[in-house]
Amino acid sequence: QVHVVESGGGLVQAGGSLRLSCTASGFSMDDYAVAWFRQAPGKEREGIVCISSSNGSTSYEDSVKGRFTVSKDNAKDTVYLQMNSLSPEDTAKYHCAANTMRRRCVFPIILHEYNYWGQGTQVTVSS
Repeated sequence: QVHVVESGGGLVQAGGSLRLSCTASGFSMDDYAVAWFRQAPGKEREGIVCISSSNGSTSYEDSVKGRFTVSKDNAKDTVYLQMNSLSPEDTAKYHCAANTMRRRCVFPIILHEYNYWGQGTQVTVSS
């Protein structure tokens, strides 16, 4: 059975950092492209970063480029999102998802292609 579980969210002050984790079971993260999404209240879910399985290449949405870093540990079937210099605009529920149709990321991220989703982890940044 496939499971994706995110963790690491919380409350942090502006300028602070958090590291989110996304762990898979029932499949290997290394087999597919994996992306992080976020959804703020009243807004659509947006894809912000993707990591390819084929070569580990990454792509970032402009608003997080230079502040967020995605990485993965294949031995642990875990993808990480290091978030630095957080601002209140980063407040959202963060989800990771795997795209079983692709090993290589396509950017901008095509949300409906991602089919293995976690429940998300809340990130709240106070000013």
